[in-house]
Amino acid sequence: MAENAKPDKIRKGDGKRQRGNRSGFTTGACAAAAARAATLGLVLSEVPETIVCHLPNGSDVSFAVTDGCVEESSGTAHAVVIKDAGDDPDATNGAHLTADVRLLPHRAGEILLAGGPGVGIVTKDGLGLEVGGPAINPVPQRNIRDNVRAVAGELLDHDGLEVTISVPGGEEMAKKTLNARLGILGGISILGTTGIVRPYSTAAFRASVVQAVDVAAKQGQTSAVFTTGGRTEKFAMAQLPELDESCFVQMGDFVKAAFASAIKRKLPHVYVGAMVGKLTKMCQGLAVTHAWKAEVDRDILAESAQEVGAPPDLVEEIRAAETARFAAERLAGLGLAVEFHRRLAIKAIRSLKGMHPGPYHLTVLVCDFEGNFICRVEEEEA
Repeated sequence: MAENAKPDKIRKGDGKRQRGNRSGFTTGACAAAAARAATLGLVLSEVPETIVCHLPNGSDVSFAVTDGCVEESSGTAHAVVIKDAGDDPDATNGAHLTADVRLLPHRAGEILLAGGPGVGIVTKDGLGLEVGGPAINPVPQRNIRDNVRAVAGELLDHDGLEVTISVPGGEEMAKKTLNARLGILGGISILGTTGIVRPYSTAAFRASVVQAVDVAAKQGQTSAVFTTGGRTEKFAMAQLPELDESCFVQMGDFVKAAFASAIKRKLPHVYVGAMVGKLTKMCQGLAVTHAWKAEVDRDILAESAQEVGAPPDLVEEIRAAETARFAAERLAGLGLAVEFHRRLAIKAIRSLKGMHPGPYHLTVLVCDFEGNFICRVEEEEA
């Protein structure tokens, strides 16, 4: 190694690259497989131990079926498919997607879809689902019906079928999700646009951001409060107690998706809650602020430190440092934390309004690493 060469650094994102990449299946795909198996059970008087299910993405996948049974006297069949989320850290991994299919005599062609225990009930507009109905999204609804129809065959020529999807323990699983904030109560949602779960799916997270903004807008809210995680959200909620919980949206790294959604919904007030690292990335104009996409621009940190009177040697240390936290902590030690973060917030506002123009009013709220208030900056100050 050359005398001045530095050893390879382990960057914040590198550990995540070691995660597994095995894909899994959505709750929607598993529900459709269970419904198909139960329906076939009604037709054959026996539920199969495996079922090939047609997924929304066009592929055919074999699922193991458990707890299959048929009660011919009542015209019902029961089947369970256990969800395998692959290597995704999904709150519903291992869930027992359960289908109970019941014959509806003399109701030719009808396929009614219902939610049982553990499937959430929709209580707010904005999800594209009927209020009071089960939280089974449109694509899974279609896919369940298509799979039932594919194996029901002639049975539907003279009778109909009622398909009830339930998830034992779903109410507890839902506590690990944002369902309650979206107005989905009592259980999980049956989701999935392709049928496949990709590990650490950015698409799923981005979609949840858009959905959360839609729900807030449909509730008549006029503000969206975008935060980068749980700590900044808790901080923002404490700063804005007058706002309804539905206004608060954890955008994570998805700045562009969040702002585009708020602009599309014509929300007049947008707030951002952030700490120094993500705040600096917003100054950079990044659409996605994840460490894999781009590192923090240390020149922005160094220039901001210089602007608030940091000593020249510290400015150069900040320019060479690996993290934004280094700058925040050193400047806090000099009593310059508020001025430094205010400079960053002003630059972030200029960048965000430039990248995402619209008639909304933007406010940036900044906290430290423990979630303590540092400053609040309005766009008029930028």
